[in-house]
Amino acid sequence: MARARSLELDHYVGHLIRRAEQVHTALWATHVSREITSQQFAVLNALARQPGIDQRTVAAAISLDRSTVNHIVRRLTDQGHVTQVRDESDRRRTLLNLTPSGSRLLETLIPPAERINERLLEALPEPERATAVDILRKIACMDDTLPNEDARPAR
Repeated sequence: MARARSLELDHYVGHLIRRAEQVHTALWATHVSREITSQQFAVLNALARQPGIDQRTVAAAISLDRSTVNHIVRRLTDQGHVTQVRDESDRRRTLLNLTPSGSRLLETLIPPAERINERLLEALPEPERATAVDILRKIACMDDTLPNEDARPAR
């Protein structure tokens, strides 16, 4: 029986990124929140940075597809953390804002989110940390050169 070709997964970037994401997700659930995901956090953070933006702008700001952001916004709205208001100048757009509850929630999530970021970087020697973040940013920015959002697989 012929042996199938295989990859050494510990040298395969996609596999390592997925494993790193698993570590991040476990740290997030343990140290930040089991109720609010890091994607929900990203939406809350985007709305704190740019109050009154629409879902399309949020999706672009945090690199998530529009349908995922729609689901997250609905959930955060149902929980009372986000408000949705029709744009009077363009009735097709819905503008989003944090509620006072959403602002308070974000404030409580930021310190532990910063701590897990530091913890992840502690896996590297100090001189390599900024370089690692730069490399990850370059890989993440490859998203800007991929085909349009509708042609991308869901994340």
